Amino acid sequence: MTHYFPEQADLVGQARKLQAILESAVDAIITIDGRGTITTVNPAAARLFDYPQDAFIGQNVHFLMPEPYHSAHDGYIANYRRTGAAKIIGIGREVTGRRRDGSLFPMHLAVSEFEMDGRVHFTGIIHDLSAQKATEQALRQAQKMEAMGQLTGGIAHDFNNLLTVIIGNLEMLEAKLTTSGQRELAIEALEAADLGARLTARLLAFARRSHLEPEVVNLNDFVLGLTDMLHRTMGSTISLSNALTPRLWMTRIDPSQVESAIVNLAVNARDAMPQGGRLIIETGNVSVDAAMSEDLDGLAPGDYVRLSVADTGEGMPADVRERAFEPFFTTKEKGRGTGLGLSMIYGFAKQSGGHATIYSEIGRGTSVNIYLPRHGTASAVEAEPEEAAVPPAGKTVLVVEDDPRVRKLTVTRLETLGYATLVAADAHEALAILGRGAEVDLVFTDLVMPGGISGYELARRVAEQWPGLNVLLTSGYADELVRRDEDAIAHLKVLSKPYRMADLAQAIAEALEG
Repeated sequence: MTHYFPEQADLVGQARKLQAILESAVDAIITIDGRGTITTVNPAAARLFDYPQDAFIGQNVHFLMPEPYHSAHDGYIANYRRTGAAKIIGIGREVTGRRRDGSLFPMHLAVSEFEMDGRVHFTGIIHDLSAQKATEQALRQAQKMEAMGQLTGGIAHDFNNLLTVIIGNLEMLEAKLTTSGQRELAIEALEAADLGARLTARLLAFARRSHLEPEVVNLNDFVLGLTDMLHRTMGSTISLSNALTPRLWMTRIDPSQVESAIVNLAVNARDAMPQGGRLIIETGNVSVDAAMSEDLDGLAPGDYVRLSVADTGEGMPADVRERAFEPFFTTKEKGRGTGLGLSMIYGFAKQSGGHATIYSEIGRGTSVNIYLPRHGTASAVEAEPEEAAVPPAGKTVLVVEDDPRVRKLTVTRLETLGYATLVAADAHEALAILGRGAEVDLVFTDLVMPGGISGYELARRVAEQWPGLNVLLTSGYADELVRRDEDAIAHLKVLSKPYRMADLAQAIAEALEG
């Protein structure tokens, strides 16, 4: 047994205490001598750089640094000892470290100086910034996507107003043309306007402002229903396989949107495999907990149905993967893609209460995962077949629209259909007309209007002051506003712009029936 004098025992106790502090520290701690040789390292440093503790001792600390720090380190120490000019010592800064496998990571390094036995030593305390940087990047990406959504939604809304005027006037012009050649020109122009409407619909999907018509569905049925068509689309060099989970939970989504999503992802996968490969479509039940929620950009914990589409194609570099969901971003040749396919999928997932992620590695392929909320209902209710619009019998429609071109066109279309009309440029004017006792059978109002009263608020005031008076809403992006008070006006139909004459006739007739 070793015996210590009281002074020695005190020193031994302090040494043990300092050693315990060093070994239990969360951050990495490394000490070096004046030549940069490592003399002490704690377990946290060994874990951070992925080396055994004894592998550090005697090594120059620059082996933990990538260029240019690696080459400059020894000269930096010599310059500090000669001039006293400090870049890190006593200050601390963000630098880059290198692990044993060569991977780089961001870290904060704070260096202090001390003397022992007449010689200068340095202590570096290192804090790994990887998680912090990942969180900051995720936040920046979310903010960028939100800002782009607001911008694209506003642009799409304005374009939809223009397309409403173009399509409406072309339809009326076509009806008055007498020769087949003239009618053919009008029809081609209408088809081009319809293509423009589909493009703005994709923009609205990304902005989470498209008008969805959700149904309770089983995603397995959709995948199976599309399999034959996808086989033909993929061609002979690409094998298609499904991995569908039995007893898949139901989800409430817009069937046309999820069908479009599957087809878009399959076509993207085909284009990424010019020499052939495999396409795998998978479904699954996923319960998202708090930890998983953080990895999915804050997706609310709960039960979700996951749809995955994976390929064995070329894969994407990191910079492309980060921008893949942005509207108009594409790596395809000019004229081969709009850059709206993935952005539409992202917006559809978000608007449905879910999320979309993308994982890709160069040379190994890409996998896109769509998470959609579970629905408790066991089966979907079949929709009743639509009936043809009933011709009006002396009905009056109050048109509330701030855009004068859309307002004029709407009045002309309604009068062509046989309705009498009254017009208002905003909600204040509409309320004044109703307040004077005008005989109105239906209020047909835009949702986004100036004057401080939206179409949503107008609909609520009409319901309170004139019970029984029907309201039909229309907008370039309807769902965003309607969702604010779904209980109050959930029964109201929304006619999405731009629309054809037949759609208008059907919507007006249904709204009048209440």
